[in-house]
Amino acid sequence: MIRLLSLYREAFSDLQRNIWILSIAMFINRSGSMVLLFTALYMTKVLHFSIGQAGLIMSFYGIGSVLGAYLGGWLTDRMNYFNVMLAALIGCGVVLLFMLWATTPVMISIIMFCYPLIGDMFRPANSTAIAAYSTPENRTRSVSLVRLAVNLGFSIGPAIGGFTALYLGYKWLFLIDAFTSFGAAIMLYLYLPKHPPTMVRESDSDKQLASPSAYRDYRYLFFIFLVAVYGTCFFQIFASVPQFFSHVFQYSEDLVGLLMALNGAIVVVVEMPLILVLEKKKREFSFIILGTLLLPIAFLILLLGKSAILYSIAYTVVITLSEIFAMPFMMNYALSRAPKDRQGQYSALYSIGFGLATITAPVIGLGIADRFGFNALFYTLISISLLLAIFFYVIRNDKPIGA
Repeated sequence: MIRLLSLYREAFSDLQRNIWILSIAMFINRSGSMVLLFTALYMTKVLHFSIGQAGLIMSFYGIGSVLGAYLGGWLTDRMNYFNVMLAALIGCGVVLLFMLWATTPVMISIIMFCYPLIGDMFRPANSTAIAAYSTPENRTRSVSLVRLAVNLGFSIGPAIGGFTALYLGYKWLFLIDAFTSFGAAIMLYLYLPKHPPTMVRESDSDKQLASPSAYRDYRYLFFIFLVAVYGTCFFQIFASVPQFFSHVFQYSEDLVGLLMALNGAIVVVVEMPLILVLEKKKREFSFIILGTLLLPIAFLILLLGKSAILYSIAYTVVITLSEIFAMPFMMNYALSRAPKDRQGQYSALYSIGFGLATITAPVIGLGIADRFGFNALFYTLISISLLLAIFFYVIRNDKPIGA
């Protein structure tokens, strides 16, 4: 126990104050973040859309996410990332309020497009802020601390969201999420430096001469493609699995919310001390491969399992371990590879990879489930995950530019 406590203390040591502030703001924001998880259920249960319709509408979220990440990267390379983060939080909160009146597929599709278009400008700016506020020695832990805050909020958010949807109604979810976005913006405005010294930029002509574009780094582009495929498989936890729990296992909304909350709770408890141990080994691709190989195990549990809650808990534990092993090291690789003057582009591409996953996850997941059934979906995801692990193994010796 003493060794464990010492490990936790060491894991949280020597991280900059601004990383902690950024993490607290992310916790506030993610405590109300329930839109992606419950919007599909809102459409099928309240508005009586088909599962296929819900999947198609949710794909607009991914399109907006990709464009928002690109726009965020473009802006971050040209202006203060603090302003980009602030504008994104305020803007997505305002857009969410329109969900209180949206009832038609067209209206909801427009909102599902605009919400991430504005909100996901935050991601490249946030990644750039993490890189600015950390050192190469503690960058992976800085990433993990922000992820811990996100997941701590997400462990609370779905649990609150499940009970809110069941007892107060789905529209309260959108109201709560909007105000947590405003709360996170206030937190950043009050406590983060408004004019970071790292934002002294070269002119555009100087940039052209300094570093090649991230969009010409073909090895990195292939890595981002693999990240997008991983995200497509992992994001079934939000896209198709809640529908599977609801329609096949007959779970209520509050139980679905608690299972999703378990995902965040495990990340909060396990990730930071585990990353402290793993980052010293300097084998990031080995951990990415391990995380990828846990995906087919998770889907196999759903494929062979019954509606007994233990199977659902086992699935949640395994897919969370996949996330813990893979995602921090994916992001660290992206941040480490980027030259200083291309940080926004590299961060944007990383965000675009996951944005593409949010497009393909509901379309593939809910589309296959609607037409062929959930068993066919899980067989497909198992096959894709195994191929993905092989490709990560193939590129494992690709070194960051700055290494």
